[in-house]
Amino acid sequence: MAVAGALAPSFLSPLNIQVLLLAVAVNALIAFSQMIIIAIGQMNLSIGAIGGLAAITFAGLMEQFGVPAPLAALAALALGLGCGLLNGLFINWTGISAFVITLASLSIFKGINLGITRAEPFYGVADSVKSFGQALLIGPVPWLMVPTILAALGLWYALSRLPIGRFILAVGGNSHAAELSGVSVGLTVTVAHAASGFLAALAGVLLVVRLQIGQPTIGDDWLILSFAAPVIGGAVLSGGHVSVAATLFGTAIVAVITQLLVLFNFDPFLVQIVLGAMILAAVGLNRLREARLAKALKGGAR
Repeated sequence: MAVAGALAPSFLSPLNIQVLLLAVAVNALIAFSQMIIIAIGQMNLSIGAIGGLAAITFAGLMEQFGVPAPLAALAALALGLGCGLLNGLFINWTGISAFVITLASLSIFKGINLGITRAEPFYGVADSVKSFGQALLIGPVPWLMVPTILAALGLWYALSRLPIGRFILAVGGNSHAAELSGVSVGLTVTVAHAASGFLAALAGVLLVVRLQIGQPTIGDDWLILSFAAPVIGGAVLSGGHVSVAATLFGTAIVAVITQLLVLFNFDPFLVQIVLGAMILAAVGLNRLREARLAKALKGGAR
């Protein structure tokens, strides 16, 4: 932050800090949604489609049917949970890889989105939603950070203190060994995908609150972002090792770099190039670290 402030003095202005935290509030949930799937050694390509479908459900229920905002949000979150649950169930029932299943569901969920909206946005967001989206908790910290902080605490507790968290990491580390030790691999995978869908839906709902409009394009650019923060945070793509705190830190790094590029008037497309380069660098460093660790262990065993 200090370096960013030195490079661009306006970076540390209260308004810019607020914009930065609003981005982190949504992007961290997107990252958490992928992180929980990386933990089991899989990937979810449908995160953006689930988040987008939840977003237009939230906004559409308010505009088309006059549903109160809290009920519309609950319906959107339940939908996201259900979409993730379907992903997990189909992966278990068919034995097809998560890559293929979530690639197919991406197309299905996006098609439903466009079928509902006809590619037109929903503008009828409730006034209470608009007020919440603009409200500040303290100083430049927006209230939108609260759901993200609660989600981060819940994930940390689940992964470090609950049996399901240990099962998720065990399945990612070695699914065969986990199954031999009594872990239900199928149930664990299903729970992880359901949680991923819920988190993606929460990100979609918060993005509607932030933008104050239900855009059918919400989620279209989430895929690279969903991988960037966990990988920068040291997540092992083969599974078994993730960190909520490190993923949150990775999200902040991505947000800071993105905001700096905007402040310096770089081409927006450069952001995608930078994110891709950061993922390659992070994966390369992780592989190098793993190779050195394996070499050290091998040398110590002699």
